[in-house]
Amino acid sequence: MTEQTIPEPVATFIEAVNRHDEPAVLDAFTESGAVDDWGRIFTGREQIKGWSDKEFIGAHGTLAVEEVEATDGTVTVIGDWRSSHANGRSRFVFDVDGDQVTRMTIREG
Repeated sequence: MTEQTIPEPVATFIEAVNRHDEPAVLDAFTESGAVDDWGRIFTGREQIKGWSDKEFIGAHGTLAVEEVEATDGTVTVIGDWRSSHANGRSRFVFDVDGDQVTRMTIREG
């Protein structure tokens, strides 16, 4: 695999995920940020935390980045997701506004 350059704030978010730093993951989102996990929507810090506690950080998830594509305001990362909840190649699409994530959408890679 070639070295992938991941734009901010997504690079910092992925680093926080891989070290299981829940506060940093939650702080990466805007106040009204959202996660779309295969069509299930979690909006705001409280809902994102509840989802993450079971399926993301709480499941000791890690993401090995394989592909990155960036366009204006959107960063798509495809990689190998491993956790105690789910495993496999996944596509993470991040909508960003400045230095925060407004939405993270997770689908099959």
